[in-house]
Amino acid sequence: QLQLVESGGGLVQPGGSLRLSCATSGFTLDYYSIAWFRQAPGKEREGVSCILTGGPGTNYLDSVKGRFTMSSDNANNTVYLQMNSLRPEDTGVYYCAAGPRVTLFRLCMLRKDKYNYWGQGTQVTVSS
Repeated sequence: QLQLVESGGGLVQPGGSLRLSCATSGFTLDYYSIAWFRQAPGKEREGVSCILTGGPGTNYLDSVKGRFTMSSDNANNTVYLQMNSLRPEDTGVYYCAAGPRVTLFRLCMLRKDKYNYWGQGTQVTVSS
């Protein structure tokens, strides 16, 4: 049974940092595309970053490039999202997702319809 469990969310001041973790089980990371999505109140869920472990690497939403870094620890079946220089607009529920290794121009995709396994989410609030 494929499972994803997020952790690491919380309240942080603007400019601060958080590291989210997604513990996975029931599948091998190298066979899937793994992504982080977020959803703010009243807004659509949007893709933040994705990774193809053992493959071409990562892809990021433009607004988080240079601030967020996604990585994986295949030995422990865990993926991470290091978030630095956080802004109030980064606030939302962050979800970890897994789906088939579908690529566009050799990059993983940030479209939610490409992912069919989801975690329960972790809240990130950026506020002073």
